Amino acid sequence: MAKSHSNVAYQVMWNRLISVVEEQAQALVRTAFSTSVREAGDLSAGVYDTHGQMLAQAVTGTPGHVNAMADAVAHFIRRIGRQNIFEGDVYITNDPWEGTGHLHDITMVTPSFHNGLLVGFFACTAHIVDIGGRGFGADAASVYEEGLYIPIMKFAAGGEVDETLLRIIRGNVREPDQLVGDIYALATCNEIGHRRLIDMMEEFDLEDLDGIAEFILENSRRATLAQIAKLPRISATGEMTVDGFAAPITMKVKLTIHEDRIISDFEGTSGLDKKGINCPLVYTKAYACYALKCAIAPEIPNNAASLAPFEISAPVNSIVNAVHPAPVALRHIVGHFVPDTVYDALDKILPGVVPAEGAGCLCNFQVSLRPRTDAPAPKEARRAEVLTFNSGGSGARPEHDGLNATAFPSGVMTMPVEATEHAGPVIIWRKELRPDSGGAGKQRGGLGQYMEVGAREGHEFDIQAMFDRVDHPARGRRGGQAGAATTIAQDDGTAMNGKGKQFVPHGRKVMMAFPGGAGYGPAADRPREAVMRDLLLGYISVQTASEIYGLSEADIATVQTAIRHGETSI
Repeated sequence: MAKSHSNVAYQVMWNRLISVVEEQAQALVRTAFSTSVREAGDLSAGVYDTHGQMLAQAVTGTPGHVNAMADAVAHFIRRIGRQNIFEGDVYITNDPWEGTGHLHDITMVTPSFHNGLLVGFFACTAHIVDIGGRGFGADAASVYEEGLYIPIMKFAAGGEVDETLLRIIRGNVREPDQLVGDIYALATCNEIGHRRLIDMMEEFDLEDLDGIAEFILENSRRATLAQIAKLPRISATGEMTVDGFAAPITMKVKLTIHEDRIISDFEGTSGLDKKGINCPLVYTKAYACYALKCAIAPEIPNNAASLAPFEISAPVNSIVNAVHPAPVALRHIVGHFVPDTVYDALDKILPGVVPAEGAGCLCNFQVSLRPRTDAPAPKEARRAEVLTFNSGGSGARPEHDGLNATAFPSGVMTMPVEATEHAGPVIIWRKELRPDSGGAGKQRGGLGQYMEVGAREGHEFDIQAMFDRVDHPARGRRGGQAGAATTIAQDDGTAMNGKGKQFVPHGRKVMMAFPGGAGYGPAADRPREAVMRDLLLGYISVQTASEIYGLSEADIATVQTAIRHGETSI
């Protein structure tokens, strides 16, 4: 018979579960083949009860993955059938609507058994570099063009891997070894989570997770509701415009705060796009919930109960509730703007809490390299797919500057140049912060960055651009100024589009400038010392310091003298 446990013991177990899934995530980081997982942390990991309710998530990972994955395990249980769940099973899918929003995310779920009894599930997700089809980009007109679809099914049954499934996967993707390696890494990280869970259960003499699950979910629910109850019972609307593919997109939300829940209704948002930037509701929900939790209940751990009071709705076939067979490969572009739309409304309810707008979506691009076709290519020239994750600046906060080249809301890390160049015959000629790109304000927006990319001698390439903020830069808040817009062109001046696959001939480079975050509060209120420090560090130019912030000629001369002497502070 299992022992009864005190609340203190349950709290220890709760912390242990969080550490278990963090170890699960770190195992995936260490063993994954894709640079998007190893270097950028584009993944998630979590543990669930027998009903498919998320009990704990890893600290490492993205809100879009983990909050979307919070709903996924219930789909696995329903599709597989409880009567077909056995020890040694591993399940797989990349279903955009029952996983995490597009075909380029592989989600794997493993049932966890203890003494022959099903006690819970482990799940993890990772972004993979290629899933076939047109490749990772916005060019498809339907999900059928975007790559191989894997329905919820068994990857392994009773410990035996489905080799037929692996052959189908290998035959449909450009990087088969990399993808299959990532699938095994996902399965392995779930297994590590399971082992650590069993260790914990034996240590605390647990027969099942029912007691700790009830403790986690009830405490999380009560704590979240307590935070919501402090808010005024009012509604407010938010709206923003982003570039879209061929035409701008309008995003609208109405926030309504009740005593026990917050409703986010995206009625009025633009309809489906013809290209693959549409966002399934599961991904919209993930980022809307994340935005609200960050502002209202940031200290409460993420789980099914702490997410439940945030209710999200959107019209079917709006761009934030795309249904099958809409193309959704770049659903992150729209999804990453959901928090700024929500914050436009929340700022009217809770002034002085939320940040100004930032770069929003990641500044990703994928390079498809091949031997040059305009002349004989060297024998060592080869094909390769290289995906790189990059960030613009985040928006300024009420009391702090925005973060430079830092992804909000995704939290994905910027990839090192060395890791990118190791993945294929690509050269990153330039990668540095972009001065004057952060919007001016009492608190300055975070800086974007410059990047220049080309190929090694003997190669040409297609670049899949996945950018926004070309025509609609981040807007300032409370008197802050806008951040700088995105620019992209070839080094000979040839204009390029912010989205879509585009050919780059042998010897040419692509020159990119990623957007800055917006400022918060009037620039005139920025402390003189902060302006001088920005000038010293090269974050702003002399012209900006003088014309926008009003820095005196004497102060500018002081900074310039410090720069000549190699000083890093004044």
